[in-house]
Amino acid sequence: MGSLYSDIETWLHRVPAGAKLLVMAIAGTLLFTTSSVGWLGAAGTACLALLLSLRRAAWGAKRWLVSALIAALLVAAFHVLMGQPLLAYATTMRLMSASVLGAALTLTTRPGDLVDVLERCLRPLARFGFEPERIALQMALMLRFVEHFFTRWQLLADAYRLRTGRAGGLRLIAPLSIQMLQTSRRVADALWARLGH
Repeated sequence: MGSLYSDIETWLHRVPAGAKLLVMAIAGTLLFTTSSVGWLGAAGTACLALLLSLRRAAWGAKRWLVSALIAALLVAAFHVLMGQPLLAYATTMRLMSASVLGAALTLTTRPGDLVDVLERCLRPLARFGFEPERIALQMALMLRFVEHFFTRWQLLADAYRLRTGRAGGLRLIAPLSIQMLQTSRRVADALWARLGH
C-alpha cells in the first residue's frame, strides 16, 4: 500500500509520535472552542508556518491539501450563500488548520509508530473486556487506507495526464473505486489468513 510518509528528514521526524498525536489532539480540540476571527487566523498562520518548516518534505502533501482546500471553499461558499460569512471563515480556517496538522503528522510519522502509540493508549480498555490490539489495528487500517486512497488517486491522475495531457477529474472515480475495493479484498484475505477470523 502507498504511503504519504516522507523519507526526507525534518525536525518533526525527531519528535516522538505520542507527543505529536497529543499536540494534534489538543490543537484540534482548541480549534473548535473559539470562533474568534483573530484566534482562528493566528491558528491558521501557525499551522502554515509548521508545514513550511518541513521544507521539501511538505511537497508530498500538496495534492492532498489542495483537495482539502477545494472542499473547504465549497463549504465556505455554501455558508456565504446562506448569509453566514463569519461561519464560512471559521469553518474554512478550522478545516484547513486540522488538515495541515494531519498532513504534518502523516508526513513525519511512520505508520508503525502510530500503531504502537494507539496500542499503549488503548491498553486500559482491556480491563473492560475490549481488545486494544484489535481496536488499534482497525484504527491503523483506517489511517493507512486514507493515505493509500490519496496515493492511488495521485498515481491515476498522473497516468491519465501523461496519456491525454488533461486532468482526469471525475473520470478517475470508477478506476479508483475498483482499485480500492481490490486492495480492501487483499487486506481482508491477508487478515483472515493471519488471524483465522
